[in-house]
Amino acid sequence: MPAILAPPAERTLLEGVIIPAHPLVITSGGTLDERRQRALTRYYLDAGAGGLAVGVHTTQFGIRGAGLLEPVLALAADEAAGRAPVLVAGVAGGTAQAVCEAALAASLGYDLAMVILRGLDHLSDRELVAHLAEVGEVLPLCGFYLQPAVGGRVLGVDFWREVAQLPALRAVKIAPFDRYRTLDVVRAVCESGRADEIALYTGNDDNILVDLLTEYSVGDVTKRIVGGLLGQTAVWTRRAVELLKLAHEAVRTGRVDNSLLTLAAQLTDANGAVFDVANGFAGCIAGVHEILRRQGLLAEVRLLDPEEGLSPGQAAELDRVIAAYPQLLDDEFVARHRDAWLAAA
Repeated sequence: MPAILAPPAERTLLEGVIIPAHPLVITSGGTLDERRQRALTRYYLDAGAGGLAVGVHTTQFGIRGAGLLEPVLALAADEAAGRAPVLVAGVAGGTAQAVCEAALAASLGYDLAMVILRGLDHLSDRELVAHLAEVGEVLPLCGFYLQPAVGGRVLGVDFWREVAQLPALRAVKIAPFDRYRTLDVVRAVCESGRADEIALYTGNDDNILVDLLTEYSVGDVTKRIVGGLLGQTAVWTRRAVELLKLAHEAVRTGRVDNSLLTLAAQLTDANGAVFDVANGFAGCIAGVHEILRRQGLLAEVRLLDPEEGLSPGQAAELDRVIAAYPQLLDDEFVARHRDAWLAAA
C-alpha cells in the first residue's frame, strides 16, 4: 500500500511554497559543523520557507559515503520541530538503498522522498517506475527530473505519465533546464487524471519566475507550477519567498506586470553566476556556499570533495550580479538575525 501524505503537508505543497535545497556545512577537518548547519536551517525557516529539501544535490551526494546522511537529516528535522515545514528527503542508490534511506527519513518525520535517479542509467524506464513504486510504499514521493549536465537523464512524457499514475506521487520537482522537457512533465501530469493531487515545483534555475507565472493548458486541464524547490533559493531566501508571493498575487489577479518579467531575467542572470553556468555548473554548490560565506553564515567554502570549489572567474561574476541586482538580495535580513541563528542552542 502506498504511503500517505499528511493533510497539512499536502495543503502546503498544493498551495505552493519555497523549499530551499539545504547545503551541507563541514569544518576544516571535514566533520559536520553542527552549529552552522543548524543556523542555516533557522535562516531558511525564519525567512519564510515552507519546506526544506535535505540530502539532495545541493547537500552533496557524497554525504552518503561520508556517513553524514542520517545526522544531516536529523539536524534539519530537529530544527523544524514545531514549525511544520514540508520536509523532503533526497534518497538515492539502488532500490534496496533508496528504500532504506526513505525508511530512515520517515522515522525522522520527513514527509516526502525525492528519489534521485542519478547513477541508475542501467535501468529501463519501466524499471525506474518500479523502483519509484517500491520507495513509495515507505514514504510519499516527490519526482525529480534532474538535468543531464549534473548527472540526470532524459525522461520522456511516457515515463512521467506512468510515474504520475503512482498513488504515492504527490509532487514533482521539474529541473531539466529545458522548456520541451518541462512541458513533458506538465503534459504527463495533466493527462494522468491526477492533476489536482500532484504539486508541480520548479527546479529550473534558469526560468524560475516565468515557470511560476505560467498557466499550462493540456486539453481541458489547466495546471500551474506553484512553488520552487531549488538550490538557488538556498541563498537570498527571504527575497525568494517575497518573489513567490508576487508571482502568486499576479496569478490570482491575472495581472503579470512587466517588472516581474524583468526580475525573472535578472534572477536568471544572477543564477548564472551562483551556479557557474560559464563552466558547465562545475562550481554550482561552491557558488551557493560563497554567497552564504559572504553573508557570514558560513566560515569558508569547503566541500566534501577537496578538488571542488569556485571556478576561475566565478567570484568576479558573483561580484557583478550582487552589484547589479541588489533587489534580489536579503543581506540586511541575514545581518539582523545571523548572530542569533549562530548562537542558539
